Amino acid sequence: MKKIVSGAMALCLVASMTACSTGKPAETTAAATEAAKQYVAGTYSASEEGFAGKVTVTITTSESEITDVKVEGPNETPDKGGAAMEKLQGELLKAQSAEVDAVSGSTVTSDAVKKAMAAAIEKAKSGDASTGSDEALAFTAGTYTGTGVGYNGPTTVEVTFDDSKITDIKIVDTKETAHVGDTAFEVLIPQMIEANGTGVDAVSGATFSSKALKTAVNDAAEQAGATNLDAFKANTLEVKAQDPIEDTWDVVVVGGGGAGMAAAAQAAQNGESVLVIEKNVEVGGNTLVSGGQYQSVMPYLVWDPENPDATTGIGFDGNEYNKVKSVQGCIDELKTIYNWSEEPFDEDYYDTHEYVAGDIEELSKHGVVAEYLPTLQALKKEIKAYLDWAQPKLDAGTPESDLTLFSTVNLHIFQSYYGGLRQSADKSSWIWGDVDLVSQFIKDGQDLKPWLESMGSTFVEDTQPTLIGALWYRENQFIGANVDTDGDGQTEEYDGRWGTYFVAPMTSFLNANEHNKIMTRTTAEELIQEDGRVTGVKATMYDGTPVTAHAKKGVVLATGGYAANIAKVVETNEYWDPEYLNDKTETTNRSSLQGDGITMAEAVGAATTGMGYTQLMPISWVDNGDLAFGGGDYAVYINPTTGKRFVDETSERDVLSLGEFRNGIEWNGHKGVFIEIANAATPIPGPYPYKDEDVEGRQYVRTIGEIADVLKAEGFDTDVETIKATIEDYDQAIINGTQPQDVSKKQFSALIGDCEKNEDGSYKADTYNLDDAKLRIRFLAPSTHHTMGGIHVDVKRHVLDADEKPIAGLYAAGEVTGGIHGGNRLGGNAITEIFVSGRTAANAISEDN
Repeated sequence: MKKIVSGAMALCLVASMTACSTGKPAETTAAATEAAKQYVAGTYSASEEGFAGKVTVTITTSESEITDVKVEGPNETPDKGGAAMEKLQGELLKAQSAEVDAVSGSTVTSDAVKKAMAAAIEKAKSGDASTGSDEALAFTAGTYTGTGVGYNGPTTVEVTFDDSKITDIKIVDTKETAHVGDTAFEVLIPQMIEANGTGVDAVSGATFSSKALKTAVNDAAEQAGATNLDAFKANTLEVKAQDPIEDTWDVVVVGGGGAGMAAAAQAAQNGESVLVIEKNVEVGGNTLVSGGQYQSVMPYLVWDPENPDATTGIGFDGNEYNKVKSVQGCIDELKTIYNWSEEPFDEDYYDTHEYVAGDIEELSKHGVVAEYLPTLQALKKEIKAYLDWAQPKLDAGTPESDLTLFSTVNLHIFQSYYGGLRQSADKSSWIWGDVDLVSQFIKDGQDLKPWLESMGSTFVEDTQPTLIGALWYRENQFIGANVDTDGDGQTEEYDGRWGTYFVAPMTSFLNANEHNKIMTRTTAEELIQEDGRVTGVKATMYDGTPVTAHAKKGVVLATGGYAANIAKVVETNEYWDPEYLNDKTETTNRSSLQGDGITMAEAVGAATTGMGYTQLMPISWVDNGDLAFGGGDYAVYINPTTGKRFVDETSERDVLSLGEFRNGIEWNGHKGVFIEIANAATPIPGPYPYKDEDVEGRQYVRTIGEIADVLKAEGFDTDVETIKATIEDYDQAIINGTQPQDVSKKQFSALIGDCEKNEDGSYKADTYNLDDAKLRIRFLAPSTHHTMGGIHVDVKRHVLDADEKPIAGLYAAGEVTGGIHGGNRLGGNAITEIFVSGRTAANAISEDN
């Protein structure tokens, strides 16, 4: 039976202050009216720490209801936190409470808004209309330990208070990335002490780390019994602009990531004076949060047709090194390429057949884009020579893993071609990398290691590993640098990407000319153009100080991509189904990667290319989209529903991401979530921040018999017996030199279970053991990683206009450019390309002047 409410009754329900003719005594209605009073009519505000700064909720109430809600957070990212605040504002008013769902993809901002709303409501109930700044601050003197969660995990601090203020803040423990996240600490700690609170602005490019520090200090303040926590969270410093800065250099470089520092170092070596303008606290850009390995074949480590049986080679440094071995599956892939059709690429075939990215068995039947035919033909000759040498050995029983690896520059060029050949979602167009740009960065990449080493960079000299979506074994692993930064003749060691890619070239650049300079925390906003020529840059420092930087010879834009600008990624998208790529998608990028350089270039007439193609990183942490690091050659990717493999884990990144969306699940608001399993003894490539430890929601180390408990605790309904059978089939395929039953795989490098090996590298099958093996289980999903589109350039990195004519005085290098990677970038190609293109731009400036 339907329940019908009359109009009169509805009016009674809505107008609670009015006594209706319902037969009830007037005093009963008055009592109900009095009971309906929840608030003291007025306006109330409360604040909480959001993703990138303070979030404030202001409510206006009558005695009985909330009549207005206003949510503010000026530092939140517009496309994420800003959109979430706008949505929540209406939902909070409708709900008349803080009990609303968080906005997917903006959990941190949502939680801050909800907490602030709840606090504002409590104020309205008591009539406390204070802003939180009237009551003096007082603490129980002492030292307190606080914790906040950052980019890679918890950050723990010790905060010391006297009776009225902070006297000291010390970092006790953090996993934040060196020279990226920890730069926020160096800036914010003295500011917080001076401000006596955490209302200071987050540091650009380190928002996760800024939030972690603020949360940790707030935690300590609360433990110290802060008498006015709202005031403590609001306390900030007044920042005043200084006198305008104006100066002139030969070259002005915008952006201090890998491309920018390469351009600066090469320009300085060419005798130019150089200014680098960098938005973040330190140079490094997105290069410091990448895997950091770069793709380039080292000829001395691979098969040599002039000396095919050689087992050693002489490196760039004059030392002798053992050649690296092939990996099971490589020769099959070479045979596919050797049989590739040399007919013109048949686009029409895919009008009636689905194009499956990564399926080179099928793709090889339908020809090659004409500009890559000479590369294919040259590569076939190289492969034939190798197969003529290798096949008799294979036929005689030598395992492929005991043969020297085949790898050439032509193979790298051709794999970059087919790894980037893609069709738009609507099937109306195709994209691939310009052969001249691709060939140039790969060939010139051969000189990258010697150039960096000449400045003090250090590398692992005797390996050629792979990483996710790389397609081959030709990565070069950084170590750090040995550099005399002080000029006193004494070298000092600097570890990791910071040493290899930044300390070494930065020292070379800064020591070359006393006028050379880096302006950090400075945002470039506009190119200066005079009579059609770009002659400088206008920028603003973090404190509002205006900067005018004149460039006598040229400006290099090296501002990186725009994968952190999700709105721009979604707006330009031509490749991904909107179900998979939308405004809820996370990113691996630093927040500063917004596409500023592209905007500035377009303002002076630059053309763009390939803007519709954004690469998703298939191995990102589910909770915030950050890069999890790793490779697919040693792991299995498991469908959480079926417990089976669903993709060749060594495929291109877009192939992996699409497979994850189609076979993963939606978990904690994120789509495409899958389970990665590998043997815990197999190291994860890249600067992996965790050892074999449990990291909640990210990583667990267990035996196969213990996995069920982890999956159940995380809410996965997966049959572990099926997972076990999948792994056993996979491992037996590797041991026996066959293919797994579920999904074939191009290259294998490690088992999931444990097994001893013979001297020739083959496995002792009877020693195989899965039950007792320690396995690393990770929960991962795709997020935006690299934008293939950008400024249109030629091989000299001149910026081109719509008529493909160079814009005088303007150059671009690195991810800010387009036309190189097609629709998908191979893993490790970015580091090679950004450093090569930075050097290329600098050399072009010298040639042009």
